[in-house]
Amino acid sequence: MKIRKFVRITHRDVGYLCVGLTVIYAVSGIAVNHVNDWNPNYVIEKHSYQLEACQDSSYTSIELTSYIMNQLELVDSLRNTFKPAPEKLQLFFENKNVTVNLSTWKAEMEVINSRSGFRETNFLHLNVPKKAWTYVADLYAGSLIFLAITGMFMIQGKNGIKGRGKWFVAFGLIIPIAFLLLYYY
Repeated sequence: MKIRKFVRITHRDVGYLCVGLTVIYAVSGIAVNHVNDWNPNYVIEKHSYQLEACQDSSYTSIELTSYIMNQLELVDSLRNTFKPAPEKLQLFFENKNVTVNLSTWKAEMEVINSRSGFRETNFLHLNVPKKAWTYVADLYAGSLIFLAITGMFMIQGKNGIKGRGKWFVAFGLIIPIAFLLLYYY
């Protein structure tokens, strides 16, 4: 088998293997690129409430927490409480947090839900699992390098690397170099 034919067959098969990973990394990459615009892992809803002031100043923290939970009609399992200031109480639940200003009795609730699909792809893209996934990610990166290099030689003639292809490759290299020069110098 000629080398050119072998490269084309291998390029095709490695390309097919990379389709799923490419889609996952691309979707996650777009999501993570815009982390300043939105949270790619969670949907956070904020709600404000005006509670009735507690008339009994002798309430313990546990009684006060129970009083607030009753007013907000919360049946969630309380994980923890924290009092960062004398007039502020925070309640932490599985998927929500409540902050109460004890002088005004205004409550702010954040409800946190997983952003399905994005959270899982970001988990893989950012290599959170480590261990075996590191090797999968490295093999994928190596496969992309292989596809990039072999792809340059797939077409011959005026549309290949010796013709207009060299200009596209050059432009593809200039883009990241230009951004690096702009940001670092």
